[in-house]
Amino acid sequence: MSALPGSMEGALTTGLDDSPVLPAPADLPPLTEQTRIEAREIIARYPVARSALLPMLHLVQSYQGYVSPEGVALCAEELGLTKAEVGAVATFYTMYKRRPTGRHLVSVCTNTLCAVLGGQRIMDALSADLGVHHDETSADGSITLEHAECLAACDYAPVVTVDYEFYDQQDVESARALVQALRRGDKPHPTRGAPLTDFRGVSRQLAGFSQHADEAAAAAAVDAPGEYGPTLAGLRLAAERGESAPEMQGPEQPPADAEEPRETVRPSGDTGETPGKEAADARVAAADNPAEEAGAAQSHPDKGAEYGRGRPAGGLDRSGTGTPAQSEPAGGYQGPGTGRTVEGRTPPKRKG
Repeated sequence: MSALPGSMEGALTTGLDDSPVLPAPADLPPLTEQTRIEAREIIARYPVARSALLPMLHLVQSYQGYVSPEGVALCAEELGLTKAEVGAVATFYTMYKRRPTGRHLVSVCTNTLCAVLGGQRIMDALSADLGVHHDETSADGSITLEHAECLAACDYAPVVTVDYEFYDQQDVESARALVQALRRGDKPHPTRGAPLTDFRGVSRQLAGFSQHADEAAAAAAVDAPGEYGPTLAGLRLAAERGESAPEMQGPEQPPADAEEPRETVRPSGDTGETPGKEAADARVAAADNPAEEAGAAQSHPDKGAEYGRGRPAGGLDRSGTGTPAQSEPAGGYQGPGTGRTVEGRTPPKRKG
């Protein structure tokens, strides 16, 4: 079972493309023991092994140019998953390719703003030049073409990416020239971002390994120059005009005791109780309604002794003075600190 499109297992699992799985190209590199070693390095990064699946799929893609049935099997074996579980993930995310890709992946944004500014015309022109449609590879194996719903670069529209590196503000002719250069083996520098490598190289980067030959090359990629004009245009104009955004005013924070009487948060220390108990007694006494009183009673340190369900001996009345428990009216019982008698209610039994 391949767990990729075209297999019964894959189609039943995902409900997606069930076109025939293309046979592996004759020159497809095998997944070696080194691949497994690197897969286990990825697994070791995560407290739960199956969390490593996404970068592992990028890893096998970096070796073979797509997520092959062999790659699905390797991930399943190393993670203790079924091939169906791995295939469900591999067929869900568009960055995992389901058939062999070319040396470079060219993505053309055809979403709203890019489309309005010419993105679809670029896609149509490249499709005609290469003799392919979406997610197909040119006959010489150099380019896989796809349309992208959004490349998150609307300020640079229309946008084309090559191996996920940006070529901004394209038109039909500039995009054609870019693809022609790629087919010749050239690597035009992206408008911004790291120097171009190839699809397998960037897949290795996404797996968490360097795609560069040495540290110097990696540093050069990080420090590569870029053109950020459209993104910074607003900032530049504001500086020229002496404009600035008004200072952001945060909400005023009320003092901690704004909602409570002073005596409930600043105990006097004259009652012989701990400050916490004195403040809790005062909160119960200051309650304006049964709901507030119940809430205050529940947070009282003595709530385990049924505090608030019947006044404990020596408790406080509404005024904060002591009221003997036996002074409760005979016709009912007086809730703690309320000054109100609840008719027809029997005072609760006090514990111990």
